[in-house]
Amino acid sequence: MTKTYLPPQDSIERNWYVVDATDQRLGRLASEIATILRGKNKPTFTPHMDTGDFVIVVNAEKVDVTGKKRAQKLYRRHSGRPGGMKTETFAKLQARLPERIIEQAVKGMLPKNTLGRQLFTKLKVYAGAEHPHQAQSPQTLEIQTIPGGKD
Repeated sequence: MTKTYLPPQDSIERNWYVVDATDQRLGRLASEIATILRGKNKPTFTPHMDTGDFVIVVNAEKVDVTGKKRAQKLYRRHSGRPGGMKTETFAKLQARLPERIIEQAVKGMLPKNTLGRQLFTKLKVYAGAEHPHQAQSPQTLEIQTIPGGKD
């Protein structure tokens, strides 16, 4: 039986990546980001440890969805009070808080436990092209778009 590799906490290397969300499909973008946050792209991946990297997403307002999702996809939140359900379409939420769309998509792809909440803190999403993390000297990460994808 093989044992799970346990990397020492001080040997885990954390890189910073910048992803441009312009004209990217929401789901494909979110799954790539979740993989990097989790550390699954590294040979030192350990399921119960945070071995992932930091991800900065810029141009969140320009993320794209296919089909009629722009008008039909709904985002719901509840205040916790009776009748407190608020519903918003993709287009309205994108106009109001474009960062939340990517945050929710990625959060849904992370583990639903303490580790997932810890991983989520390493995601930084910005609506425009500017971000305040120049000091970390982040690398640009290209996410492949499918040529001839359905629109």
